[in-house]
Amino acid sequence: MKPKNPAATLRQALTRRSALKKIGAAAGAAGAFSLAPGFVRYAQAQSSAPIKLGFQVHSTGIGAAYGRWYDRTTQAAVKLINEAGGISGRPIELVSEDDGTDPKRGAEVVEKFASQHKVDLVFGTLFSHVVIGAAPRAGELKMPYFVVSEGYHVASGALNRYVFQPGITDVRSQVSSMAPWIAGNLGKKVTMIFPDYAFGHDHRDFFSAAIEKQGGSIAALLAIPPTESSYTKYFPQIPAETEVIYHVMVGPGVLTFVKEMGEHFGSQRPQIFGFVDSLEAVDLASPGLEFLDGTYFWEANPRYAGSKQTEFDKFYREKVGVDANGASVSDAKDISTYSHMFGCWETLYVIKQAIEASGYQSPADKAKLIEATEAMTTFAASNEHPQGDKVFDGKRHQCYGHQFISKVEGQKLNVVHQTSIEDGLYENDTDYTKQAL
Repeated sequence: MKPKNPAATLRQALTRRSALKKIGAAAGAAGAFSLAPGFVRYAQAQSSAPIKLGFQVHSTGIGAAYGRWYDRTTQAAVKLINEAGGISGRPIELVSEDDGTDPKRGAEVVEKFASQHKVDLVFGTLFSHVVIGAAPRAGELKMPYFVVSEGYHVASGALNRYVFQPGITDVRSQVSSMAPWIAGNLGKKVTMIFPDYAFGHDHRDFFSAAIEKQGGSIAALLAIPPTESSYTKYFPQIPAETEVIYHVMVGPGVLTFVKEMGEHFGSQRPQIFGFVDSLEAVDLASPGLEFLDGTYFWEANPRYAGSKQTEFDKFYREKVGVDANGASVSDAKDISTYSHMFGCWETLYVIKQAIEASGYQSPADKAKLIEATEAMTTFAASNEHPQGDKVFDGKRHQCYGHQFISKVEGQKLNVVHQTSIEDGLYENDTDYTKQAL
């Protein structure tokens, strides 16, 4: 008899993590993952034609910094997979298209992948407004669409059965796992500063609920238009009783945002907790960021290798060309988007596993591919999943993993807390498997 509680199902999967870690160590480059009971593996594909993967990348627009590193990570993973024999003996052919970080263009890119390039599936989309703009077209075209976004839009049930987020956790899980630490260590009266679109709205809604669950309250909500280039007019709106400023800004204006916040508060500031989105691709040694010393950040994957670096992280860094400080090995000033780009790497390995488990040979087998992905339950920490072990909910099409809280000290991020997977589990009734294929 199946548990009535969706989170209970995920918690059951967690009891297998120790066994999965042993499997992962033995599996090496082959990867390690679990399928839900009752799933039957299909025969391996016989075709030798390439598997065509459509890579929807933010090469231009406000997501360009992410897009550049998503591309580097994807290219590295594809190279490694192909060197190891490809997917079911078939090489990956990567077809890339820039969506300009624009929702309308995002839908057009999905259409182009289907009608012109005739790819087997599409993956890689990051910014939530682009995912929301493009996902409906993917569903209409019956195009498997693997996003690397973090938004709650997938797990919420707002999209469709062809959309998955199996390589990176969602915002609701992230904030749910961190709110207890923030309330217990920094303060309970919080002012939130967030971008005024779906990703920011997820933070607004779910962190507000999470901090209130800890006995805290929201002092103010400051929504920032994504095209804003100066933020000085917002800081005077922060109430005096604020104990913690929670910021999650993205895009090319983030460095200006942090500098202007420092100029406004000086040394007389509340505690500050930010999402590293605000500083992805930004050097912490940049002039004007001294203000951040002693503040805290969420990280999905720690930028700095640290004393507890795993062998999996060492392998991954080497392959994508990132040093121990999170910068390109060829240019110390070229800072990676390390807290997000691993999602492309891990998603590609999930795609590989799903194709091989389903026996996928051609677009006629897309239903088998969807069902094989939905049957997955756990991913072991490994070279294929260097961020750490995860559980996957096939009904929600969403994975759940660990989060990290880091403190800025000496112009570096030092991890001070790691959440458990259980910390980020939540209830909802999403079940994409009930939708027709």
